Amino acid sequence: MILGNVRTASVIRYPYLWVRESEKGETEGRKSRPVAVGVRIERPHGDLLLLFPVTSKEPQQGRFAAEIPATEKRRAGLDAGMRLWLILDEYNTDIVGQSYYLEPDPPLGHFSKAFFLPLVREFVARRKSLKGVNRAG
Repeated sequence: MILGNVRTASVIRYPYLWVRESEKGETEGRKSRPVAVGVRIERPHGDLLLLFPVTSKEPQQGRFAAEIPATEKRRAGLDAGMRLWLILDEYNTDIVGQSYYLEPDPPLGHFSKAFFLPLVREFVARRKSLKGVNRAG
């Protein structure tokens, strides 16, 4: 699996495993959902992907999340009629070519740099206080 057209800010479908589910011992995402590729880092044995979930459930107060504007939903191949949020205070990591979960399907779409990069910069600034789930095989 190459996933060559998946890059930073791509939106793909992925069985995201929430941190709260992982902490309860679950090992599989309950459903495939849209996720944004926060970053794709080239590595010799498979590129590392950092994945942020998209949800229709309004985040609780105090979560690091951003409501996705209609224009960005259309660019990303998401339903522009639904309220959707990008969650950035947790993430999954996975490895291209070693993953049991990444499918070779093309991305649904992409977020613009103007929308996405400021969020990723803020994620980097907060990264030490955030939690992730390593899904690499």
